[in-house]
Amino acid sequence: MKTWPVQDAKARFSEMLDTCVAEGPQWVSKRGTVTAVLVPIGQWERLQAGQQRRSLKELLLSDEYPRFDLDTPPRFKMKLREPPEF
Repeated sequence: MKTWPVQDAKARFSEMLDTCVAEGPQWVSKRGTVTAVLVPIGQWERLQAGQQRRSLKELLLSDEYPRFDLDTPPRFKMKLREPPEF
């Protein structure tokens, strides 16, 4: 990835766009700090498709996360103590 200062990015936008399509994402810096990225449309669409938010119900019902059973003791099979007499 190449870093373009804002002045160069503005003056040579067409060249930056061609480089982006040919080589991939291009960074734009302002006062020495990277502040933006120009990415090809195909990569942008893949990023957007991967960030669609699902509801909690969809997440829990999906096969994305493994399910397992917890070993829990059976209920109501314990002996109960007699209450103390006063």
